[in-house]
Amino acid sequence: MVTLTGVSLLFALLAIGTPVAFAMAAAGATGLAMIGGPAMVLGILKTAPFSVANSYEIITVPMFILMAEFVILSGVADDLFRAATAWVGRVPGGLGMATALAGAGFGAISGSSTAAAATLSSTSIPAMLKQGYEPRLAGGVVAISGTLAMLIPPSIALVLYGIIADVSIGALLVAGVVPGLLVTATIMLTVYLLVRLDPTRAPAGRAYTLREKFASLSVAGPMLVLFMAVTGSIYLGLATPTEASGIGAFGAFLLAAKAGRLSREGVAKALTHAVHATCMILMIILGASIFGYFFTLTQTTQALVAWVGALDTSPWVIMALILFGYVILGCFMDQIAILILTVPVVLPVVVALGFDPVWFGVIVVVTAEVGMVTPPMGLNVFVVARYTRRPLSEIFEGVMPHVIAHVLLIALLTAFPQIILWLPSTMNM
Repeated sequence: MVTLTGVSLLFALLAIGTPVAFAMAAAGATGLAMIGGPAMVLGILKTAPFSVANSYEIITVPMFILMAEFVILSGVADDLFRAATAWVGRVPGGLGMATALAGAGFGAISGSSTAAAATLSSTSIPAMLKQGYEPRLAGGVVAISGTLAMLIPPSIALVLYGIIADVSIGALLVAGVVPGLLVTATIMLTVYLLVRLDPTRAPAGRAYTLREKFASLSVAGPMLVLFMAVTGSIYLGLATPTEASGIGAFGAFLLAAKAGRLSREGVAKALTHAVHATCMILMIILGASIFGYFFTLTQTTQALVAWVGALDTSPWVIMALILFGYVILGCFMDQIAILILTVPVVLPVVVALGFDPVWFGVIVVVTAEVGMVTPPMGLNVFVVARYTRRPLSEIFEGVMPHVIAHVLLIALLTAFPQIILWLPSTMNM
């Protein structure tokens, strides 16, 4: 009865628009008061903020956010899109494919999905519309390409999952590389098939000479150096994820300096945005921590694990239901909030079923990508609509073929876990 009251209050607060952090804190505090009275609530409120902020791994979050801000300041996304266009622009739907490649490149040096969507919106959509692309196709490919930053390291979502699940953050970040490449290829293939089915959606682009193509690769050099400084150092065992995040933030700062984009106002804006985003994430973690204390005292997680273990059902059926639940939640809630709220409850069930927690973390993030572009919330779709001033319905319609392709890829990654687990198994730990 106490558990039901706490959960009901949580969803009621979310339904009326209460910020996730405060909804979880209020619901958890109410449940704790029902169990142990005001003294228990005050005791946890005194210790929870320090225990949340006093985690060494938490430093990774503001550093990766700051890295993303400096990358945006450097304007590297424009160069990445132009370089990708030189190589695939002539192919049917080439500018759409170039957008996916630029999204992957931007994701490799930025862990922010919304930042990627906003940057690609201002870079690639005007170029596609100018060439005569169907607006639905252009908006859809930008919205889905922005989600690559959630998966390709450095990924803030994977870092938070690692902190919550107490799983190696290094292994998670490296595990995101191969699925990230597969998602990129899936987006490109989807664009190609859409244009093959209806060539009027995307006119052919101009051809580039071999010299122009190789000249365009010069922009990829700094990006590859930054990617290797972060993910490569983690993979080779040269740095911890926390150390690598600091290296990445400093490397992105140098990238912006090299581009001549540094100014007092620009640096202040980047630092301010990083502080705001970090505070938001820390507040969500704090709220989840309070709610987590409540769930622990009610033994809800243990009861759920025991109940699932007693079911006479295939573990794969249960996993399919869990992933379907994540897709549904993604339609209504922010992905970071979903991870923080659900992982402490769901992960013990997943491990009890015999699934690898690193594999599950990557699968959850890929599934969360779908939630970033599905109605009614679809955060990336709102970002693209805001920057392009195109109707929301148009972009949602354009992104639906990519949602279907993503679901098929999730099924593939679920059926063959080694696709995800192979690369981290070769790491120098």
